[in-house]
Amino acid sequence: MAKRGTAAAMAAAMALTMAGCGGSNAAETTAAADSEAASENGDTSEAAASEAKGDIKVGVIQMIDNGAFADMRDGFSEELTEKYTGGKVDIVYKNAQGDAAALNTICQEMADSGVDLIATIATPATQAMVNLETDIPVFFIAVSNPVGAGVITDMEKPDKNATGTSNAIPVEDIFALSDKLTPDCKTYGMLYNTSEINSVSTVENAKKYLDDQGLSYKEAVVTNSSEVQQAAQSLAGEVDAIFVPNDSVIQSAMPMVTEVARDAKIPVYGSSAVMVDSGAFATIAISDTEIGAQTADMALEYLNGTAMEDIATVVVPASNMVINQDTADALEITFSDEVQNEATFVKDAE
Repeated sequence: MAKRGTAAAMAAAMALTMAGCGGSNAAETTAAADSEAASENGDTSEAAASEAKGDIKVGVIQMIDNGAFADMRDGFSEELTEKYTGGKVDIVYKNAQGDAAALNTICQEMADSGVDLIATIATPATQAMVNLETDIPVFFIAVSNPVGAGVITDMEKPDKNATGTSNAIPVEDIFALSDKLTPDCKTYGMLYNTSEINSVSTVENAKKYLDDQGLSYKEAVVTNSSEVQQAAQSLAGEVDAIFVPNDSVIQSAMPMVTEVARDAKIPVYGSSAVMVDSGAFATIAISDTEIGAQTADMALEYLNGTAMEDIATVVVPASNMVINQDTADALEITFSDEVQNEATFVKDAE
């Protein structure tokens, strides 16, 4: 395990291995990557540069896999292995594949495995890990409402031995985007999973905003991915557009949602760029790779000697307009020169 201190950074090698999570419905990957030797004349002003000395073992846990979570995981792993120069880094990755019972087992096994710290992706994995109340520091990635989810009680002075990044997107930004791109939308469908506190809190904020603006909305809720298509169909003939919060269940089934919406000629406004890659019409996006990397930088602060309660939870701002051109064509939506210059246009993911 790592010993935090101020000794000069060392270089070491990492190897990549993959193994199944035996005896459960979960997937595990163990990764290691070479850390480059630190130069004596290197840039010591870089805030995240690690001075910790010793090999470290890091766990990464997620409830379900999708493109956004893969980008977050890669951003975290690559940043940590590149900037930690004190020794070998072992990254052990486990995915519960949507199984809540498997997730709880994974968290307990990870806690018992002797890791130095744990990164959790999104709200369900973070709640499951923090609720164990271990002495292992937890760095969460992309928890929209950390206080509401109960994983911390103070954003500035995190407790419960956990801190990390929030991907909370101000709902007014999404609806302002809708007003710019599809100004005739007056009734919105809210499609979300009731078991994810981040989804529920985002939808509550959205409903309040729409009430204040004198706009209408209808809700369709799900508890698992098998219900998503029917829920989307229930909205399609009743609303002018569909809004989807940062919701892992809906995101994993986004192609079904967008197929229903395209057939009904209505746009879907998502909350991540990966949703747009999967066919949603548009969003104001946070870089999933960057939010993973920023969380790794926070882990490096801890490894370098900063106390957990002194590493404030960070809300990562969203600023990138992303539009799916295939969906725009299907909906026969055209854009002003201003939008064409400002937005990033993508095609459906293969």
